[in-house]
Amino acid sequence: MADDGNDGHRQSRLVTDEDGTFDAEGAREESLPIENGEVIDTDALSDHQTYLEGRGIYDERNRLNDLTGREWKFATKSVIPQAYPPDLQHDLRSEHGGQKPPRLCAELIGRFSKAGETVLDPFAGVGGTLLGASCCEHEGTGRRDAIGFERTARWIEVYETVLKRENERRREAGEPPLASQEMRHGDCRDLAAELETDSVDLLLTDVPYWDMDEREQTRNERATRASKLGTFDDERAASNAASESEGVPVDTATESAGQSKAHWLEEMADAFDRFTRPLKPGRYAVVFIGDMYQNQSYEFLSADLARTIEAETSLTLVANLIWYDPSKDLHVYGYPFSFVPSMVHQNVLVFRLEE
Repeated sequence: MADDGNDGHRQSRLVTDEDGTFDAEGAREESLPIENGEVIDTDALSDHQTYLEGRGIYDERNRLNDLTGREWKFATKSVIPQAYPPDLQHDLRSEHGGQKPPRLCAELIGRFSKAGETVLDPFAGVGGTLLGASCCEHEGTGRRDAIGFERTARWIEVYETVLKRENERRREAGEPPLASQEMRHGDCRDLAAELETDSVDLLLTDVPYWDMDEREQTRNERATRASKLGTFDDERAASNAASESEGVPVDTATESAGQSKAHWLEEMADAFDRFTRPLKPGRYAVVFIGDMYQNQSYEFLSADLARTIEAETSLTLVANLIWYDPSKDLHVYGYPFSFVPSMVHQNVLVFRLEE
């Protein structure tokens, strides 16, 4: 390893053997940090750069997250091809059909916020975002504070039970507990008005779907099944739940007429317009939304929602990430007469609030 001939600073270049090949052992003996076969000259780093062992070089000018350059590069991949394990009391959380893996939420939180910042989930469900924010303390770059809005009391109860049971398990395993986050009960549009202006650093949510709370079963034309997904209209959801409990099939045609896609988009636009006030300018809103195939037609909900939010709010679409779950079960749809897609992905729309 050569000096630079001036002040003895180590050069950022390969440590090599006599034949010119990389000498990893030699570098280890000198206790030099190695990244991709290259020795990092920590003395030559700029004042705004810090080498983090095993992670790479962090730039202190990074205002978005706590990722190093190497981690940032990986995080910009537009596809997340990962199945997340059914952990964190998954059996209980799966009572809500639209719940998202907390560790997927933690990964997205790590991409779009810094440790100690505040994350808002206005459609919190059973608290996947809140659990993800807590997981960041032990498995990511640091804990975030999270606020969830949920108008269904049962889902709040599930979140609280999940947290209690998970921390009991962690205590028995000698693991540190997950922090409790703030879950507020009520209509997200009203609760958003209670937040201070510019008090939220990241909005991460999974929106309620249009026309998805009641769907026909694939193999039974007369029967319907109640989805566990939340709806934006509680009265409609309550009516459906009552019908199901009485054993009365819900007419999906009538259901569709109860809320058109246009009406659903109007409600989403109004809600996200209210969410922009507490969101800090220049920060991001990250939204899960799946497309759907219904009545022999493909509904490109992600595109419809993105266009509506851009047109009606101050949010600008900057990316569409794809979460591909390779563990998702496949079903034989349409065979042998027509091609019907088996959805194994979800769209993750990324918006930025104009400064």
